[in-house]
Amino acid sequence: MSAAYRTFTLGNTLTDEQKAFFEEHGYIHFSGFLSPDEVQEIVTASEEVQEKWLANKVEKVNGVPVKYGKDLDGRPIVQRFAFLNQQTKVLSELLRDARIQALLQLIGPGARIGENEKDGMVLNHYVNGPESTFTKMGWHTDGLRDVFLSGKLNPMLNVGIHLSNLAPENGGLRIIPGTHKQGILSMLFRKRYFVSHKPDKNELAIAPKAGDLTVHDGRLWHRVAKSSIIGEESRRRVIYVPIIAGKYEPKHENSPTLLYQRLAGVILK
Repeated sequence: MSAAYRTFTLGNTLTDEQKAFFEEHGYIHFSGFLSPDEVQEIVTASEEVQEKWLANKVEKVNGVPVKYGKDLDGRPIVQRFAFLNQQTKVLSELLRDARIQALLQLIGPGARIGENEKDGMVLNHYVNGPESTFTKMGWHTDGLRDVFLSGKLNPMLNVGIHLSNLAPENGGLRIIPGTHKQGILSMLFRKRYFVSHKPDKNELAIAPKAGDLTVHDGRLWHRVAKSSIIGEESRRRVIYVPIIAGKYEPKHENSPTLLYQRLAGVILK
């Protein structure tokens, strides 16, 4: 790993060292945020929601499409959940954790957890099998959405809660440290959004253990690499929760499906 790579422990407040590391690199990795029992409780809760959505043929949640796929045995599964925190008490309570609240300090006054905004709490479930349709994600920044919708780039962080042990060969998050300081033109045109999957010479592989937590700045270039492993060992689950500032824009059951969300069904393969 890069000389810049290190991990920290997340407490109820951030240290000056942790804030400085994030400010310089645009990401930070905290080890041991959840215990193995807590990880399993979340996985079980997500599987219960999955069964309900499959039974009820849920297509969208608050206007955000649900992405379905096939498991290794051919059974249908949910591969991308949106607003999962609204579906189960286990995950709604997780957002009240004082350690997650401490992350608001990385933005400052006006920051909030976007539990009812953007796509809420998202859980991505990747598995590399014969019928997989969600195995990777091309280069992008999370900040493009705000530019696309309003022409204004608001502060945004993406908090990742990792539910699987990952080695670099398992695929997973790749970031380009420091790109959160780039100008708007670089953010828009440095790479071909979602279409480009080519490794970058400056990219860093995030290889968390189950229970770890990461944060990356919404302006940071990142991608999700496809696992080079096929089968059960390729399975990985990760939760993402936005921390945002600016105008409060909650979603509801009648919220429209936005253009980029419809396009995502085509390009996120």
